[in-house]
Amino acid sequence: MASMEVQRDSGSAQNGGSPEERMEIKNKDSKKKTKKNGKSSYLPKFSCLRIESHGKGNIDMEAETIDGDRPSPTHLVVMVNGIIGSAQNWRYAAKQFICKYPEDLIVHCSECNYSMLTFDGVDIMGDRLAAEVVSVIKRHPSVQKISFIGHSLGGLVARFAIARLYGQDVTGELPQGNDESQNDGYVTGKLPQGNGDSQTDGCGDACQEDKFKGKIAGLEPMNFITSATPHLGSRGHKQVPVFCGFYTLEKVAARTSWLLGRTGKHLFLTDCDEGKPPLLLRMVSDCEDLKFISALQSFRRRVAYANARCDHLVGWSTSSLRHPSELPKRQHLKRGDKYPHIVNVETAKAASQLQAHLETIVNRRETTDMEEEMLRGLTTVSWERVDVSFSGSKQRFLAHNTIQVKTYCINSDGADVIEHMIDNFLL
Repeated sequence: MASMEVQRDSGSAQNGGSPEERMEIKNKDSKKKTKKNGKSSYLPKFSCLRIESHGKGNIDMEAETIDGDRPSPTHLVVMVNGIIGSAQNWRYAAKQFICKYPEDLIVHCSECNYSMLTFDGVDIMGDRLAAEVVSVIKRHPSVQKISFIGHSLGGLVARFAIARLYGQDVTGELPQGNDESQNDGYVTGKLPQGNGDSQTDGCGDACQEDKFKGKIAGLEPMNFITSATPHLGSRGHKQVPVFCGFYTLEKVAARTSWLLGRTGKHLFLTDCDEGKPPLLLRMVSDCEDLKFISALQSFRRRVAYANARCDHLVGWSTSSLRHPSELPKRQHLKRGDKYPHIVNVETAKAASQLQAHLETIVNRRETTDMEEEMLRGLTTVSWERVDVSFSGSKQRFLAHNTIQVKTYCINSDGADVIEHMIDNFLL
C-alpha cells in the first residue's frame, strides 16, 4: 500500500498534479505576484491626475480614477508663485500633494500674477489672487477647507489675499470694479463686505459677520505655508545676501527699487502712498478694512520654510521670521535621514514667549527700526520654523528655487523639502 501511494504521488507530480493541487499552486503564485506589485488591490485605483487650465494658464489639479470618476475633494490648496514666476513653478509639488492625498485635495496653482505682472505691487497682486480664489471656490462647491502655500514674493501676496478674504461671504457675484482694477479677467478691487446683495435670510449684518468670522472666503483655514519669503522685506540687515552686507550696495538697491515697479518699492520699504507707512509695515497689524493678523491667526498652522545657506535673494532672518540673534548656530544644524536637507525644525512657540524675547532685544536699543516693528507684529501669532540647507549639493547656488523644486531637472534636491511639507500637512 505504501508503495502504491508513493507511485500515485509521483505520477501526479509528473502530470502536473491534481486539479486541486494545481489550483492551490496558482493561488500561491497569484499571491506572490500581488505582494510584488504592492497593495494595489486595497487602494483606490487612481489612474491619473486631472489637470484643468483656466484663464491665462492657472492650473487646477486633482485625481481621477480608472473608471473616469472624480472624487469630491473638500480641501482646496492654493499655491502662489514668486516674482517673474508662473503656475508651472509649483507643478512638481502639486503632483506630489495629489499623489499623497488623492481623495482629499484639489490643488490650484495660481497664475493671475505671472511674469511681469509680479511688478504691479503686493496689494494689487493680493487683490487679484483673492478674486481668483473666489472664482476657484465657485468652480468647486464641494470644498470646505482652504490652505495657502507661497514661494518667495508669493508668500507676501498670499498674506494680503487672506486679509482681503477674511470673514467674507463669497457666495454672491464677484465685484465688477472699474476698468483699471481689472487684469486678465481677475478683479483687483475690494471684495464685497459682509454678504452684500446675496443676503437672503434676513438675519442682519451682525449675524452674517458671526457666521463667517474666523474663515477665509467662507472656508475653514488650515495651513498657511511660506517658502523663502521675505516677510520683513529686503531693506538692509543683510536681508538680500547677494549684497554681502555692504551698506552702500543696500542703499543703492533701495534707491533703484523702482526698477521692479511697485513691488520693488514694497520690498525695499520705500513706498509712501498718500503719506502712509510702507505697505509691509501696515501688513503686520489689523487695519480697519483689512485684518492681516486676524487672518493669519485663523489658520491652524503657520509654517515658515527658510534657506539657512546659499539663498542669495532672501536672507535667513527675513524668511524664518527671526531676529538675527535668534538664528540657530550653524554648528547645531543637523541633517536627518528621511529629509536630508531639513537641518532644523522649531515647533510653534506660544506667541507670548516670542514677544517677551523680542521685547528684551528691542529694549537694548535706543530706537526701534521697521524690521523690529514687523517682527513684533508678525510674532503675535505662533509660527513653526523649518530651516533648510543645500550645502554640499551641486544645486546649492540655486537654493532659492531648489527649496520649491521650481524645475525638477535642476532643482530636484528640494524634493525632500516638499515631502516634509506634505507629511506634516493638516487635512
